[in-house]
Amino acid sequence: MMLRKNLVLLLLMLIVGVRANSQSRIHQSFNQDWKFFLGDVTAAKSSDFSDLSWRKLSLPHDWSIEGKFDLKNPAKPEGGGLPTGVAWYRKTFTLPANLQQKNIFIEFDGVYKNSEIWINGHLLGKRPYGYSSFNYELTKYLKPGENVIAVRVDNSAQPDSRWYSGSGIYRNVWLTATENIAIDHWGTFVSTSAVSKTTAKLNFKTEIRNKAGLKGEIDVQSQVYDAKGKLVAAVRTDHITLNDTLVTVAQSSTVDQPELWSVNNPHLYKVVTKVFSGKRLVDNYETPLGIRYFNFDAAKGFTLNGEYLKILGVCMHHDLGALGAAVNVRAMERQLEIMKDMGANAIRTAHNPPAPELLDLCDKMGFLVMDEAFDMWAKKKNKQDYHLSWNEWHVRDLQDMVKRDRNHPSIIVWSIGNEIREQFDSTGVAMTKELVKLVKDLDTTRLLTSALTETDAKKNFIYQSGALDIYGLNYNHKLYKDFPKNYPGQKFIATETTSSLDTRGFYEMPSDSIRRWPKDGKTKFTEGNAEFAASSYDNVSAYWGSTHEETWREAKKYDHVSGLFVWTGFDYLGEPLPYPWPARSSYFGIVDLAGFPKDAYYMYQSEWTNKPVLHLFPHWNWTVGKMVDVWAYYNNADEVELFLNGKSLGKRTKQGEDLHVVWSVKYEPGTLKAISKKNGQVVLVKEINTAGKPAKIELLADRTQIGADGKDLSFVTVRILDAQGNLVPDADNLVQFKLEGEATIAGVDNGFQASLEPFKADYRKAYRGLCLAIVQAKNKAGKLKLTATSAGLKSALVSISVKGIK
Repeated sequence: MMLRKNLVLLLLMLIVGVRANSQSRIHQSFNQDWKFFLGDVTAAKSSDFSDLSWRKLSLPHDWSIEGKFDLKNPAKPEGGGLPTGVAWYRKTFTLPANLQQKNIFIEFDGVYKNSEIWINGHLLGKRPYGYSSFNYELTKYLKPGENVIAVRVDNSAQPDSRWYSGSGIYRNVWLTATENIAIDHWGTFVSTSAVSKTTAKLNFKTEIRNKAGLKGEIDVQSQVYDAKGKLVAAVRTDHITLNDTLVTVAQSSTVDQPELWSVNNPHLYKVVTKVFSGKRLVDNYETPLGIRYFNFDAAKGFTLNGEYLKILGVCMHHDLGALGAAVNVRAMERQLEIMKDMGANAIRTAHNPPAPELLDLCDKMGFLVMDEAFDMWAKKKNKQDYHLSWNEWHVRDLQDMVKRDRNHPSIIVWSIGNEIREQFDSTGVAMTKELVKLVKDLDTTRLLTSALTETDAKKNFIYQSGALDIYGLNYNHKLYKDFPKNYPGQKFIATETTSSLDTRGFYEMPSDSIRRWPKDGKTKFTEGNAEFAASSYDNVSAYWGSTHEETWREAKKYDHVSGLFVWTGFDYLGEPLPYPWPARSSYFGIVDLAGFPKDAYYMYQSEWTNKPVLHLFPHWNWTVGKMVDVWAYYNNADEVELFLNGKSLGKRTKQGEDLHVVWSVKYEPGTLKAISKKNGQVVLVKEINTAGKPAKIELLADRTQIGADGKDLSFVTVRILDAQGNLVPDADNLVQFKLEGEATIAGVDNGFQASLEPFKADYRKAYRGLCLAIVQAKNKAGKLKLTATSAGLKSALVSISVKGIK
């Protein structure tokens, strides 16, 4: 009897849910079943144009990553050395009957760049900035039966970027249907005030669009649910008189005993805003909410929820390695997982608004965010960059970024620019004031900065504006100490640091000799090596920067340094300084392009986390008799003792500001072993063995179960091993992949910055013993088998389960 009652109740709830949804907002993916053509066909904007011969695909899509690396490509190595150009996308669709009486909008999270959108031959608009999200209304141009959306994307004018941008509709597209009375696009803003561990005041601001100019009154209800779905607060405002176009409703409520959002406990609430016309629900809108409070202090740094916290951040460009710029939530999540495991607690979106899904992940995973708008203002850095659109578009683009992103609890700082050239002339004063006002008219709950490079305050006109809330300094780590003396009372954050150059698995000695590559901005780079690599001993940096250890020693030392953002968390496509072609991706990352950590990763892990760390390097395959510098990063221990073939080479302890210990060892084949101890007790043991010739392949999938949603990924690491199972540190075997089942190989990589092999392939050479295959599910459940083979090696197979999506 009780079971029957529960079933009846569930059925009633489902019916009510369907009715409510049918009367209010519908928001759905519009990514499937597009047609694509690489080239310019002006007739494609017409609805009667035939695209039968065009390629079928689903979005998001980056056509540049599918191309071949070539020095002749107009984007140049600084832009990744991949093709750009002009392309078209088209989609034919029939509007379902339940949407035909609604107002219909199409939303683009990002198109790179210079997009032009048509519906049934009618131009909806243009959007130059490739990182802005935007929407258009389709309603009055729609017709019964088939409708055609056409999108022209023009990324032909090059060079336009200092890094790889990608090309195409590289972020998600959505279709939204609303009633005539509906919450406006990005029309809610939920902020908190008077937050403590016992109570929090919530402030709701809701903008409601009256599309048809209806007369009368509406009621607005805001409900707050915790992570378990429990209603914890609600407020309702009745009898709101409709304006002809837009009405703004302000409300407030209180949550008692709030669970505060933090980097270690990223608890999220959900705000559900409902709009009623009479008794009829006309809109239903969800907004994320994290309740937290924070403060920056000029002397003591940053506090989150009243507790001091050093901001341990990394800068991240938007590409996803072998996947290019095309947004994939799992790929972004993997990057953040790797950074979290290293101890990072913050991300700077360099140097543009990110995909909204990245901010969703930061909310859920506990990352603080510096959300950045621009890499240039009116003064150019490249001939074809955003400066060409600045006068017409910067107001709209900045406002749209803030409106879109301001409900994310992860965001604590807005950045209006990176290394802006208006620092150096008086135009920077008025422009800074204008941009700051644009942001603060929409949000006063975060601090505002710009990443500065001019260190003479009298010559820095962005700083002279007096409009910034916190001083953001790029590089110049030696200036941290005296910052309070030179800028009394000024809050401080290191917006960009380091620019160390490292290639995973490559080592040059002496390890204690620091090199600046190139030595300045004018001298031609003549150093380097035939491998086009940079030593992973953390002893090479760009001339404007410093090594990881040089920077962190200073940042950790001073409380007034509220935090830092290391350049960069991951290698990224483009900007392959200091090497010329065939180098085509950066050397700056703590992690390489494939997601394999470089050695410095473990320095940060030993400093930024409490988990036991003992990392021993380099590999142990050298010429007999060669003197080799052996480093160890460690924590939670008093000392480390090193053994070679069972013989102790002595104990080492970090002294003063040391961040590692080192031994100079005469090479002989065998086993290198390190033992860390605390109070005489063993903490960790690490061994490195001399490897023999490559004998077999090992496959390691980061996940052996993925979802059948057409997007989910398994990242499969390929290791080249000797007969005893040791990684062969110089192995460069060509590995061939075969995939069985309903999935594709979405990309392959090996992390080497000067590899010109394509990312879209079923083969890859290993670099320093490793490469990667990325398996992407289709829309069907089942079993996958990935086999890796290479001439002369024992093959390997990994099985992956694809589960259906409920």
